[in-house]
Amino acid sequence: MPYIKTSQTNRLSKTFLDAKSQKCGLRCTVFSVDGNEYTGEWLNNKKHGKGTQVWKKSGAIYTGEWKFGKRDGYGTLSVLLPETKEYEKKYCGGWENGKKHGFGTQFYSNSAVYEGWWREGQRSVWGRMCYESGDVYEGEWMTDKTHGQGTIRFANGNWYEGAWREGKKNGNGKFYYSDKGQILEGFWVDGAARCGTLSDFGRNEAPSATKYPIPQLQLMDMKLVLSEAKSAYLETVSSEFPLCDKLPRK
Repeated sequence: MPYIKTSQTNRLSKTFLDAKSQKCGLRCTVFSVDGNEYTGEWLNNKKHGKGTQVWKKSGAIYTGEWKFGKRDGYGTLSVLLPETKEYEKKYCGGWENGKKHGFGTQFYSNSAVYEGWWREGQRSVWGRMCYESGDVYEGEWMTDKTHGQGTIRFANGNWYEGAWREGKKNGNGKFYYSDKGQILEGFWVDGAARCGTLSDFGRNEAPSATKYPIPQLQLMDMKLVLSEAKSAYLETVSSEFPLCDKLPRK
């Protein structure tokens, strides 16, 4: 079998070309076969540092920091509006491993806005959500749902403050009816109040106060009665729905 000796010069040329083909450092715009384009910094053939990515199919554009080919650090994501051909900001804030992570602000298409913390692309820890209806929730989140302690203020002036679980009122809480001048203090399960006390609160300033004030209860121990009612309800529900055993009893 014939042997062709490779010259030292050819080997050096090949090594040089291999090194040049690896994208590293600041580069001009690089186009991919699917029409996407990226302008920015590279490291070992991966987007790394600061740069701008434009996705042709979705019309989205991201400008910010990258780490080993994924969005990581601070960055802004915008989408192209077909009607106006202008970009609309959708999210600005922290990223990690290609997902929203850390503190950031999300702008939804229906004018709703979330400002707070994210974890692996989901609302988490704490945040403020302004809904399209005008309602505003401020408090704790977990896996993209209200979970923990939080307060929601409704557009009509009423508000609830207390415990939440998986997106619904669950546990001890207070519901203020500012229009009627009343307050309901009790225990909620899956968004509905199951037991509690209704009393007057700011009745004189309420725009639609009831004709007569709420009469006082004549009980020896009102707290004991409520506690027993709550315990009885939890025992009944937990026998049918085991998940209810995880609801707070205090």
